[in-house]
Formats: sequence, structure tokens, C-alpha cells
Amino acid sequence: MSGCMVGWAHSKFGKHEGVELETLITDAAIDAMEDAGVAPADVDEIFIGHFGGGFVAQDFPASLVLQAHPDLRFKPATRIENACATGTAAIYQGLNAIAAGKARIVLCVGVEKMTELAGAAIGEVLTKASYYKEEGGENGSFVDIFARIADSYFQKYGDQSDALAQIAAKNHANGSVNELAHFQKDLGYDFCRNESEKNPFISGPLKRTDCSPVTDGAAAVVLADVETAMSMNKAVLFRAAVQVNDFLPMSRRDVTQFEGAETAWSQAFAQANIDVSGLDVAEVHDCFTIAELLIYEAMGLADKGQGARAIAEGWTQKDGKLPINPSGGLKSKGHPIGATGASMHVMAAMQTRGDAGPLQIDGAEVAGVFNMGGSAVANYVSILQAIR
Repeated sequence: MSGCMVGWAHSKFGKHEGVELETLITDAAIDAMEDAGVAPADVDEIFIGHFGGGFVAQDFPASLVLQAHPDLRFKPATRIENACATGTAAIYQGLNAIAAGKARIVLCVGVEKMTELAGAAIGEVLTKASYYKEEGGENGSFVDIFARIADSYFQKYGDQSDALAQIAAKNHANGSVNELAHFQKDLGYDFCRNESEKNPFISGPLKRTDCSPVTDGAAAVVLADVETAMSMNKAVLFRAAVQVNDFLPMSRRDVTQFEGAETAWSQAFAQANIDVSGLDVAEVHDCFTIAELLIYEAMGLADKGQGARAIAEGWTQKDGKLPINPSGGLKSKGHPIGATGASMHVMAAMQTRGDAGPLQIDGAEVAGVFNMGGSAVANYVSILQAIR
């Protein structure tokens, strides 16, 4: 699989009251094509990443992107869904189309409008991305799923509440300078560590600051084959693009080990001919702080049960040996399900080109992206490097 990101766009993440799904889609599409310098008539195929759980009444969103410009009419447009990894799944379908020789330029849009529903209804939609008959409904919500993961990890390796608070504080500090983030406030370690009226326990050991927010937003990327990309203003190459799926039921897996994620990282490093030390920065899927802790171990940054070292010793801070989530991550930037993977790729691509503004990591050339659907069920790892 070979292709490049040649343009992108990213809405502000947050609550977009009064803004319709189609507006989020068309605005992102227009801005991404403009950024790439691509005329709508030159787009060969379109993929829309949008979660299928029912956040909005409007389903079948693929053709809404055609409203961005009359020249997109009659282009093939397909809706892609793979739980919380939906945005990356759309991008990978674009890469597949390019690799198969079916397309030269592909537009991929990830989008979600989550806030049209109330809290309980949102939770019910999200649990559709679990093994529902064992993990959803009366068995709990998605925060309960990750609380069980955290409980299991704590029982095996000891209480990691300090580490989870340090991860939350890091990501909120990073997000405080990201103008696109849902939350732009540095909460500090003490607030994240201690239970309070504003930071209550939600489930098990997870407090509010351990959980990503309900968010609206969109992000879009334009992809091109390498030859075409080299004639454009910018080109960020996929040195690796790997998808690994694991069993859906948590009962069939050791939830203290993100084995699907570990396998995806291993394959991606092999494709890119590097190891974790070859990354300069990474955007990873911190839907809950326990997820980021486990990802440290899955990517080989820390040994099993030692993920806390990575945050305690500052390895994942902006000035550490591998900055993780300088954008603020899902925790601060937000997690609009269908848009999340596209957002992560945009943030990582900007890092490789030195275009990330106040988020920029000095000298960043090679960026990793890890986006997952469910509890490490659909696992996607990209390794990006700017070649133009």
C-alpha cells in the first residue's frame, strides 16, 4: 500500500449547536481540497467515515459530500464504519483504491455529530461498538468496559491512579494550546488526581478526567499516489499502514494486554523498517487514560506492566523521548467518533512538515498514529513521513 496525504482540513472540535452533519462534511471537504490545490473535478473517489450507531436521524451520509461542489456529482462515494476507528478506516479505503490503480486522487472525510442526543442515549449508541450481549445494555456502558480493563490491570500490576492522572494532566496541558481542541484548559495534576465535585468517579477507578468528551466535528484528507503527490505543494507518505482486528468479546482476550494493538504496531514497524525509537512523535487513541497507558506497552515504549514509567519519567511529554498526543489527544481535543482517526492523521501529518504551530515538536520527521475501534478490537497503525 502506497500513497500520500496531500491536503487536509480540521474543524474546531466541541459542541456545534445548530450546525448540521452535512455542513460539517461539506465544509471539511471544501477546505481539504483547497488545501491540496485539487479541483473537485479531479477527485476520483470519496470515502466518508461516519459511525453507524444512530447519533443523528440522517443516515446514509455518503452523498452529502457531493453538496460541497457541483463537480463532485456522479463521483463514487461510500460510507465506511469501523467503530471508533472509522476515520482511519475511510482513509485506508482511499489508500486501497490508489494501490489498486482505481483512483489517483481520493477525498476522505471523517465526521460525527454526537451532541444531538442526551447522555444516556449517547451511552447506548456507544455500547453498540462492544460485544453487546456480554458488555452492553444491562452489563454497562463503554466507560464501564474501560473501568473493567483498568480494574484488571490494577489487580495485576498495582494501583496506577497516579499514572492515569499524569496522562490526563499531560493531555489537557497539550490541548490548552490547540485552538481546534474541545477543551483548552490546563487542569493540572492535582485536579486530575483527586476526586471532587467537578471530577467525580464515573466507573471503577475512572474519574471524569479519565474519559474523553462527547464531541462534534469533522476532519478531511486528500490522498494521492506518490507520483502525483510529488508534483503538489505537500506530500506526507504512508511508510506503513496496518490494520489488525482482534476478537470482539472481551471474554476471549486478556484485557490487560492490547494484543491486537501490539501486533499492529509490530507489523507497521516492520513495514517502515524502524522500531519505536524511530518515531519522533505519536498521536494515539486515549479514549480513556487507561487506554493510553496500555498503548505505551503495546507499541514497545515500556515493558508489560511498566507503562507508568513512560509518563512518570516524562518520556511522553512534549520534551520527552517520544511525545505522545501533543494535540491533546482524544482526552482534550475530543472524540467525535467518525472524525477521530482523520483528525489524528491531520495532526500527525502537520508535525512531519513542521506545520503544527504551538503543538510542534522540534525536529519531528516521523510520526506514528494509533487509532482503535472498541476495546482494542479494530487496530490501525500508520507511520507517516513528509517527502514534500
